[in-house]
Amino acid sequence: MKIPLSPTVRRQLLSSLLVFLAGPFTVPGFFCAHAAEAAPEAFRDELQETIREARDRVFPALVSIRVLTVDYRGGREIKGQSVGSGTIITAEGHVLTNQHVIDGGRTFLCTLSDKREIPATLLGEDPLTDLAVLQLELEALDGETVPVAEFGSSEHLEIGDYVMAMGSPFSLSRSVSLGIVSNTERVFAGGFGSQELEEMQLERGQRTGLFTRWIQHDAVISPGNSGGPLVNLAGEVVGVNELGSGPLGFAIPSDLARRVADELIEHGEVARAWHGLSFRPIQGTPFDHGTLVSSVVVDGPAGQAGIEAGDLVTAIDGEPLTLRFTEEIPLLLDRLANLPIGHNTRFSIRRGEKGLDLEVTTEKLEKDLGDAASFTSWGFTARQITPRMARELRLETGRGVLITGVRRGGPAQLAEPPLEPGDILSQLEQRPVESLASLVEMHRELEDLPELLVGFARRGTDHLTLLESREDSAEDPPRELPKAWLGLATQAVLPQLAARLDGVTGFRISRIYPGTLAAEADLETGDLIIALDDEPMHPESLQDSALFHRRIRGRDIGDEIRLTVLRDGARHEVPVTLERTRLSKEEARRHSDGDFELSVRELTFFDRDEQQWQDDLRGVLVENVDPAGWAGLAGLRPGDLVLRIEDQEIRGLKSFRRTLDEIKETRPEQVIVVVRRGIQTRFHFLEPDWSPESPDRAHSREAS
Repeated sequence: MKIPLSPTVRRQLLSSLLVFLAGPFTVPGFFCAHAAEAAPEAFRDELQETIREARDRVFPALVSIRVLTVDYRGGREIKGQSVGSGTIITAEGHVLTNQHVIDGGRTFLCTLSDKREIPATLLGEDPLTDLAVLQLELEALDGETVPVAEFGSSEHLEIGDYVMAMGSPFSLSRSVSLGIVSNTERVFAGGFGSQELEEMQLERGQRTGLFTRWIQHDAVISPGNSGGPLVNLAGEVVGVNELGSGPLGFAIPSDLARRVADELIEHGEVARAWHGLSFRPIQGTPFDHGTLVSSVVVDGPAGQAGIEAGDLVTAIDGEPLTLRFTEEIPLLLDRLANLPIGHNTRFSIRRGEKGLDLEVTTEKLEKDLGDAASFTSWGFTARQITPRMARELRLETGRGVLITGVRRGGPAQLAEPPLEPGDILSQLEQRPVESLASLVEMHRELEDLPELLVGFARRGTDHLTLLESREDSAEDPPRELPKAWLGLATQAVLPQLAARLDGVTGFRISRIYPGTLAAEADLETGDLIIALDDEPMHPESLQDSALFHRRIRGRDIGDEIRLTVLRDGARHEVPVTLERTRLSKEEARRHSDGDFELSVRELTFFDRDEQQWQDDLRGVLVENVDPAGWAGLAGLRPGDLVLRIEDQEIRGLKSFRRTLDEIKETRPEQVIVVVRRGIQTRFHFLEPDWSPESPDRAHSREAS
């Protein structure tokens, strides 16, 4: 199969051919092997063969990644799904991908090149470079080996080099796109003409790209390609694709990615030194050497050593330093971050006319954001406070936890005073809350208390409040008292419509419900009701649309009424007995289950009529399903009628609740649910995750 060439490739091929024909010049790359008589088809064929060979060296190691995620918003645990791509980089099954692909992941499923799906676990992540490593569970392959892609050096890339972006766009099958490198040291400045690096964020509060000079290229990157490899024509991974915008794509260089991956595989994290300062180049300044300090964290290592914003750094540890361009800043930041933690770094600076040598003792660079967890029975979500967060929030210490969300109508919101996002939870029942892990333990111990004494800080002031623990329970909608009802659906025939018919207004029968007393009467669909017990029924406007049924509800159950109808131009007098109102969909009782993450309601007369289901069909109707919850992942949808769970027939809400309670007691690995969907009866496998809530990274969202 021929691989179509992009316009860029065609232009380069044509340009190379013209150069060759014009004179005895050397043509770079694979073009130099051609003789004078070579035709354009030969260039094309050789390029295609080169692409195929390079593709086949990496394609087998390409994986598609599907992630079940957990986020914490509005005081709740919110489940979702994300997709991305990755590359197997070791025979032990290590998969390199982007951190934003696996961010908040609870479970990970990787699709291999042969379409087999195997689970994986998170080995480590590094938000500052947006890289992560998964570990494939190779036991699922019964001893088979996995294909491995080889790294190449991104340092050898040049502008104009061909590269291929590989991945699974939009979670579809694997694909490859071809382009050229347009920049090998792309950085993003703060604005037009700015010489300072823009602080990129994966999410609010989480920085990324501090040490990265991206490879810019025009191979197409679509959603789902994130984390996939950028490959040169030698079949080597020279980058990890991170983001794309129209014709531009950006990849993390392989030299940086390989170093980070090795650290994550060996240690589960990347330990870096922190100095607490940032830089800007001297371009546009009166200086001809050195680099400027653009900012200093006041209580950070550099600030404590006496370095100030505006200082000119001329040497570090005796090595002269000059940064003229923004593109050089990431290299310096990376160099400083790779110094040993606790290292005494000597900065030679100029401050005005004075020269100084200041010694900065490095500290460990801590995470930007801490882990998060949900505390359902108390109605809030919270996050571990990191040293960086403590500085940003102007906190004296990092003790306590940050309230990140409060559930509407939950105990935290209904307390007096209520808890609010941004509060620092400091104590429960007069016991100090030191960290998120301690709060989780206290939640397990205290969640059954009917009343909880909570201490918290808000904008520097201390408060106490009481939380009353309560379970969420959706109240059933109010039901109307039984009234008289006639088993008809009608349409008001207003004057404008009547003028096109027989010129008579009234209520046209559009449906006679089977199994009702109306169905036993001498009524037909299409009859026009013009009177009720000799009282005329002539609607004049849309406001009169419910007039007929209002008159019916004003009678008594069991009354016999007489309808005057027009049928084929003739009047008919039809007696019919009124019966009790049937339960409407709005009045149906409901049940929501937080574990299976779906809500159901009882089946009504009108549901049976719409679906043409038999009267003896029993079950509960699914109303809402969390797409990433247990029921959603198993394929259940709104509108499904649940007939059976395991071997238990579901006849209504009572049997549904009882069956779920039994399942929660036994906690099986798989639950079979049989549903009616349209004309089909279907069965689905639910695979519950009975893991308890925990700030552990495997079961809760660690902010990236």
